[in-house]
Amino acid sequence: MLNRVIDLAQRTFAPSPVHCGGHGGDPNAGFVKMTISGGITGGIEACCTYPTEFVKTMQQLYPEKKTGPIQVAKETIKSHGVRGLYRGLSCLLFFAVPKTGVRFGSKSFYDENIFGNKKTGLINFFSGALAGATEAVFVVTPQETLKVKLIHDRVNPNPKYSGLFNGVTTIYANEGFNGVYRGMIPTVLRQSSNQAIRFLVYGKVKGMLDETMPNAPLTVRTALAGALAGAASVIGNNPIDVVKTQMQGLNAKKYKNAMDCFVQIWKHDGIRGYYKGVEARMARVVLDVAITFTLVEHITILLNKLF
Repeated sequence: MLNRVIDLAQRTFAPSPVHCGGHGGDPNAGFVKMTISGGITGGIEACCTYPTEFVKTMQQLYPEKKTGPIQVAKETIKSHGVRGLYRGLSCLLFFAVPKTGVRFGSKSFYDENIFGNKKTGLINFFSGALAGATEAVFVVTPQETLKVKLIHDRVNPNPKYSGLFNGVTTIYANEGFNGVYRGMIPTVLRQSSNQAIRFLVYGKVKGMLDETMPNAPLTVRTALAGALAGAASVIGNNPIDVVKTQMQGLNAKKYKNAMDCFVQIWKHDGIRGYYKGVEARMARVVLDVAITFTLVEHITILLNKLF
């Protein structure tokens, strides 16, 4: 048994055949190209997957309703039409370009300047974690706080905010910097674990597919590897995502801190409380990560041809 565990660890963290820190393309693509390709990818991906993000957030904000993702979507469409599933999109889209750009740009930076462009699963894991923490601090925490509050406000009978910029300025005026950065610790934990798992799994699966299916279209290989990487990250850190959402909602002040939120979820809903919205999140993340890695691969190749 011990030998099998050791063998699994060696295969997981052994040198990876994939390039560019696990996101494919030219291994010398560099910080600038990866930031540009990541930014373009972020905008496209946000528009494609936002309805599932809306449904997931609604499930986590109103766990007492105990409704599934399909029911949430049906009720939203019945009350507000299909456009209702896109409430709050402007906030996500506003931050999506810099978020994904920072993620892939910082991943490339850490690979080159901290890890010397060495290609192992362990390095992919740690550089992915650093990239996730970087995007969490600079982009994701304020984005998620504003997105959750705006979605929460939009579904109230009498919304306080007239739109994205009114919501942003009002939230900042009322709650200040700390209000916008509420829930930063669970957000950093979520993003760092997200990207650590995704870059590790993507690198390993993509390398395996490159060896076993060398003649398959690149899009097929990147989409399959990305989908599996996304699924692994959801299973691994959905409890952190639930805590983050609760800490960033309009009722966040009822929690003393992230640990208090974690404990209260356990008291009210048990282990199931940590997996509220997991179906919608799984649907979104699998599609999200498959699209993201595929687009980044292709856009990087295009950028390499241009300059």
